[in-house]
Amino acid sequence: MDVVREIQTAVATGKVVLGSKETIKAVVNGEAKLVIIASNAPERIRRDIERYCSIAGTPIYRFPGTSWDLGAVCNRPFMVAAMAVIDPGESGILEVAKV
Repeated sequence: MDVVREIQTAVATGKVVLGSKETIKAVVNGEAKLVIIASNAPERIRRDIERYCSIAGTPIYRFPGTSWDLGAVCNRPFMVAAMAVIDPGESGILEVAKV
């Protein structure tokens, strides 16, 4: 599975939220089906997201690239430390949680 292509498809056809604050909000509200965290996300943000995800039972995928890479994959000109998939759309992104 090409994770980059699946993320791009989810961004284009589904519903995702970008940024650590919005991601935490989506997890707390029970909307997030999957959380993706960049490999270089700040320790405090990573810890907070992992804690909320463990409470909510939301799977986490650690994106192997940096936050700049994740932003580029999402077709955004800024860093994205974390993102939450609310609706995968036509993508198979939720399958990465099972790998």
